[in-house]
Amino acid sequence: MSTLRIEQPDDDARLEDWRHVHNLIVPAAAMSLDDARERARRYRLEVAYLGDVLVGCTTVRPPSDDTATATVIARVLAEHRGRGFGEELYSRGLQEARGLGAEVIETVVLTANDDGLRFALKHGFVEVERYVLPGESAEWIDLRLA
Repeated sequence: MSTLRIEQPDDDARLEDWRHVHNLIVPAAAMSLDDARERARRYRLEVAYLGDVLVGCTTVRPPSDDTATATVIARVLAEHRGRGFGEELYSRGLQEARGLGAEVIETVVLTANDDGLRFALKHGFVEVERYVLPGESAEWIDLRLA
C-alpha cells in the first residue's frame, strides 16, 4: 500500500483540487467550482495526495433507484502514473460502489485519454458504447466490468 492520503473534498480548497485533476484529464468536460460543488452533492468524490502533492481523484456515481449499476472513475495526474496510485484509487472506488449495493460496475473514458482507456481494459472493463453528446465534438466510451 502506498502512502497516499485520500480525503473527501469537504472544503473549497480540496474541491478545487478535485476539479483541477478532473479538468486536466477530462478537458472536454471541464467544470467550474460551482459545477464541482453540485457534483459533490450527488456523487462520492475523493482527492489523493502524496504528502502535500496532489496526485489524483475519484468519482463514484452510486446506483440509482432503478438500477444496481454504479460508475467508478479513477484519475491520476500524468506525472504520477505507473506507480500504483491508479490501482489504489480504483480499488477504493470499487469497494465504495459495492458497499453502496452496486451489482454492475461501469466507467466512462474520454476516447482521447489513451492511458485511461488502457487502464480500464487492463482491469477487466469491456467497451459497451461510444458516443458524442449533443452539441459537443468529444467522443466518450462507456465500459462495463466483465
